[in-house]
Amino acid sequence: MFEGDRVRLRALRAEDAAHHLRWRNDPEVVHWATAGDPCFGPVTAEAVALAFESMLRLVPLREAVFTVEDRADGRPIGMADYRDLDPYAGTATLGVTIGERAYWGRGHGSEALRLLVDHLFGAFPLRRLELDTWSGNERAVRAFTRLGFREEGRRRQAVRLDGECYDRVLFGLLRQEWPAHPATGGPGAEG
Repeated sequence: MFEGDRVRLRALRAEDAAHHLRWRNDPEVVHWATAGDPCFGPVTAEAVALAFESMLRLVPLREAVFTVEDRADGRPIGMADYRDLDPYAGTATLGVTIGERAYWGRGHGSEALRLLVDHLFGAFPLRRLELDTWSGNERAVRAFTRLGFREEGRRRQAVRLDGECYDRVLFGLLRQEWPAHPATGGPGAEG
């Protein structure tokens, strides 16, 4: 378990499937998290149950899914994950989704991502982390940039939403760009 001021990341539990089902069937969550990607949602309870069978058996040396909880009341509010962890190349891909709309824009997603970055750089010999979003999700672009991720490229018009095309925006963060200790005062600092 990893704790910040607002959120904690904890291991996924079978009972979290109900939250995932609700989030992945919320059109606003699907819109902002994935630009309406039908692979994310809407989804059936059976599909979520099958996915959870796999997610509960993930090997943390390669990938993991965490539940993001609000620290004030322990309520599950989202999910964070890493995948494609390659210790030889020193890379991993990250993701975070806050599924509870009441927590949007309040820093919970940024803190969850910061906790995940701290964990990955602390636990593994990684040299870079990467993530992406779509260009219409300006809130995510700002949050990633504030945390120290740098835009590294775009896949132009790779996302189609409501008849319009958007770019897939790719971000990267190198280990030396992420302060290892809170005393440094950088993006990884507590506080």
